[in-house]
Amino acid sequence: MNERVVTETTASPRSRASLSDTKRSEARLGVAMVAVPVVGALIFGVAPLLYIAWYSLHDWSPLAGRFDFVGVDNYAYLFENRTFQTSLLVTGIFVVGVVVAETVVAMALALLLSRRIKGIGIFRAAYFAPVVIAYVAWVLVWDYLLASNGTVNSVLATFGVAGPDWLHSPSWALLSVIVVVLFKGVGQNMILFLAALQNVPNELLEAAAIDGASAVKRFFRITLPLMTPTVLMVLILTTVGALNIFVPIQLMTEGGPGNSTNVLSYYIYEVAFKQQEFGLGSAVAVVLFVIVLALTVTQWGMRKKWVHDEY
Repeated sequence: MNERVVTETTASPRSRASLSDTKRSEARLGVAMVAVPVVGALIFGVAPLLYIAWYSLHDWSPLAGRFDFVGVDNYAYLFENRTFQTSLLVTGIFVVGVVVAETVVAMALALLLSRRIKGIGIFRAAYFAPVVIAYVAWVLVWDYLLASNGTVNSVLATFGVAGPDWLHSPSWALLSVIVVVLFKGVGQNMILFLAALQNVPNELLEAAAIDGASAVKRFFRITLPLMTPTVLMVLILTTVGALNIFVPIQLMTEGGPGNSTNVLSYYIYEVAFKQQEFGLGSAVAVVLFVIVLALTVTQWGMRKKWVHDEY
């Protein structure tokens, strides 16, 4: 018995040392794995942002050979500039239109395609297909469809309706771009909502149906509350994506006609690369970053008020 006590006593410090070495080794491995994305974010995210903020405080024009520190003069000029004010308004309308349309249409499609019907997978693939198509190719096709003599107006003409020049009309250009962006991205949100619908317990829906709840009530009282974490994610992703849209504007309207589609992301390109005013363009980029950050933080901060089943 004395020998057993001695053995346990002498072995215990070794076991503790071995356990401590294992924990330190795991900690070092964890730090190494986390360090890679953190360093990447610092180099490719934070550092460029700091450079842009620094450039926005300068009057920088390579063609004129200027790089003069002007403080916040670029920002003061922007908020007095009519084009920038119009761009802010257009961006707001565009973002609201895209976010509302994509969320509602994606939810409707998910509800329709969640049914167990033979061949339903074909329809799911068809609605998701635009997501994997190259954005440039997608936009060029729609540019042809929405031309004054394009397919859309040809179809309308068969019903006796004279379609407008969709992309060159101040009244229709922004709506046309919203529709193009909607059809391109709605499939991705539809898949997210389909996945969320699979996690809604059938027992709750069946119990509600037995109690006499209509399909509408079951959706708004049971299904939708349980899907709110996914709805939050869709809202954030769609908002950020809409704020950073560029390809459709560049290829279809170039911000026109009359600045009716001149969103902030395109306005940055116009000021910085067309007018060669990189300091002013950097200031617009900083404003756009602040808007994206503010909206994302606001959406995330308000989640506790309406997200009922956080994972």
